[in-house]
Amino acid sequence: GCDIAGVVESKGKDVKRFKVGDAVFGDLAEKGWGAFAEYVCAKEKAFVIKPNNVTFKQAAAAPIAALTALQGLRDQGQIQSGQKVLINGAAGGVGTFAVQIAKSFGAIVTGVCSTRNVEMVRSIGADHVIDYTLEDFTRSEQQYDLIFDAVGNHSLTDCRRVLDSKGILVLVGGPDKGRFLGPLSRSLRALVLSRFVKQKMVMLFAVRKKADLHIIQELLSSGKITPVIDKCYTLNDVPEAIRYLEEGHAQGKVVINVIG
Repeated sequence: GCDIAGVVESKGKDVKRFKVGDAVFGDLAEKGWGAFAEYVCAKEKAFVIKPNNVTFKQAAAAPIAALTALQGLRDQGQIQSGQKVLINGAAGGVGTFAVQIAKSFGAIVTGVCSTRNVEMVRSIGADHVIDYTLEDFTRSEQQYDLIFDAVGNHSLTDCRRVLDSKGILVLVGGPDKGRFLGPLSRSLRALVLSRFVKQKMVMLFAVRKKADLHIIQELLSSGKITPVIDKCYTLNDVPEAIRYLEEGHAQGKVVINVIG
C-alpha cells in the first residue's frame, strides 16, 4: 500500500506544480503508506506527472521497486556501460526493473530466475538468462563486475566466487534468518567482510528522492523500462493479493485496481 497512481481531485492552496485533473504517480512512504484506498492525501513532493504512454496500473507498479533498482545499480553498484551485471531474482518486483535499468546503462545483463520466467526475463532485455532450477550461477566460470542480489539465497562465499576481484555485490533482499537480526545478519557480515577484501559488498536502503522519481518518469516515458504486472486485484480483494504476494512467486508486480 505504498505506490500509487491516480488523478488529482483537489489540492491545497500552496500546491503549485499540479492542478485538479492531473494524472500523477508516486509513493506514500513518508506518510506511513495507505494506498489501499479510494482517496489519499499526500505532500506535493510525493508525486510526478504520469507519462501519457503509461497506464495507471503500470505507473502504480513503478515507484519504490524502480527506485530501489536505480539506486542499487547506480549509487551502490556504480554501474558502468559494458560491465557484466548479474541480477539474482530477475523476475521479481525489483528484479524486473533492475534488468531494464541495467540495460539502459549499457550493461551486459544476466538474469537469474525460475523456469516459468525465463522467456519473460529475456523479453525485458536480459542478454543471458540462468534458470536456477537447472544451474547454480555461483558455480559458473563466468565472472561479474556487479551482482545485484534481490534474493539472498546464496552465501557470501558463493557469490564472491563469481564476482570480479574488484567487483561489487549489492544486497537488496535476503532470507529471514539469523537468531537476532533476521535478514540483516547477512548484510552485516558482508559489511564487515568488505573491510578485509578488495571486493565491495554493500547493503541497499532505498531512499525516496524527487530527482530519482523524475528519472523513473523519464525512463517510463522513453520506454526504457516497462513495468511487468503479474496480477490485478480489486480493493475488496487486497487480503488475497497480499497472500499471493507473500508466496514469493509473483512475476513482477501485483497491482490493486481501486476503480474496478
